[in-house]
Amino acid sequence: MSIVSQVILKADDELRYPSSGELQGIKNFLTTGERRVRIAETLADNEKKIVDQAGKELFKLHPEYRSQGGNAYGQKQYNQCIRDFGWYLRLVTYGVMAGDKGPIEQSGLIGVKEMYNSLEVPVPGMIDAIRCLKNAAVDLLGKEDAKEAGLYFDYIIQTMA
Repeated sequence: MSIVSQVILKADDELRYPSSGELQGIKNFLTTGERRVRIAETLADNEKKIVDQAGKELFKLHPEYRSQGGNAYGQKQYNQCIRDFGWYLRLVTYGVMAGDKGPIEQSGLIGVKEMYNSLEVPVPGMIDAIRCLKNAAVDLLGKEDAKEAGLYFDYIIQTMA
């Protein structure tokens, strides 16, 4: 949910007009809209490149994941791992577009650590995977855009830790 929706819902719940501070927040959100869309487009348009690079980086860091008995051993497990990379990249684009971490929480971080533990997927490895995704993604962005997108990757990492 965007800041605009949040402000409207909060003001309506409290039967009041938005405050000047809330209106300033909306103004700031709107003035950064073009940048947020540009970042999201870059990430979406380069998903395959980002995911491929992140996979290479992760499996170089953790070759044991691709070895027999590893969580990415075999084509099916590898494909599932790469699928998850794309899913997390998509979550980041949701956060960037909204200018808020809420869509990331609502779309799938609640219970993620427990899910990976139950599947016997090493959570530290998933954290490394998100770091690899971040590295691959920010390499395609300018400094300020990379800083903005990085906040959402970092949020996912902190939630998993």
